[in-house]
Amino acid sequence: MAWESTDLDIATEARFRALAKSGYRIEVLCLEAAKKKGPTYYGLWVMRAVSEEGDQKRLVTARTRKTNNDIKIREFKTAAGVISFLAGLGLDCAKIPLHEGKHARHKLEPAAGVSAADDLTG
Repeated sequence: MAWESTDLDIATEARFRALAKSGYRIEVLCLEAAKKKGPTYYGLWVMRAVSEEGDQKRLVTARTRKTNNDIKIREFKTAAGVISFLAGLGLDCAKIPLHEGKHARHKLEPAAGVSAADDLTG
């Protein structure tokens, strides 16, 4: 049986952007507590897109020959990297959880192009 990429719980960056524009909520999950080094916060964050029905797609890196076409969850190691990615999706604000196990929700409003961020939740 051949699997379509839409059958899996993953999404490449292009698909992830399309999901955000179609109304999926974007969640930033903190896997490793943030630590401040100089002016930068370092930690470990991943993202997922979640539909109103609860369908979840985790953001993955593009597959290349160098990685033997392995699928790898996209990890962000700096708060600036998370902000940059969210801004690239069209969000106008970014909430980033700083403690392991916490997550923050964002939603791009398709009609108005205005984003909203929900409170941090655990």
